[in-house]
Parts: sequence; structure tokens; C-alpha cells
Amino acid sequence: MTADELKALQIGKLVDARGTACPGPLLEAKRTIAECPVGAVMEVQSSDDGTIIDVQRWCKKMGYEYLGDREDDGFWSVYLRRVK
Repeated sequence: MTADELKALQIGKLVDARGTACPGPLLEAKRTIAECPVGAVMEVQSSDDGTIIDVQRWCKKMGYEYLGDREDDGFWSVYLRRVK
């Protein structure tokens, strides 16, 4: 997805993990995904660019849909959809 398409997504759950170092953002995402209904999009905000790879691997392992990421004013927004 393009950055504009990602920005236009309706977010079901937002995880603001800016300012935390690895593995903090991924741990927050893992804890929060249970609060997302199936089909919902979760956005993980992180100032650690390693979060992108961490979330991609986690999505692949868990069967979630990785939608993409975008940089926004000094932090990353990473998007995924809970599909199960």
C-alpha cells in the first residue's frame, strides 16, 4: 500500500510505543492484538526502525496481514490486519 493509502485506513487499535526501544514496541503490539477484532487494522507507532522488521516477522509467524509502514515526523507507523 502507498503511504496515502495507509494513512487513510480506519484504525481499530493504536499502539503508541514511541520512545521505547526494541523489543518494547513488538511486545506492546503482541499484548494489544487481542483487543482487536478479527478484520481490524492495528497501527503501531515506534521511534525504533527495527520495529518494522520485527512486526513483519511476527505477522508472518502468526498469520496476520502486514499492510505496510510509513515514516512520519521522526517515527514509524506500522500497519497490520488481524485476520484470525
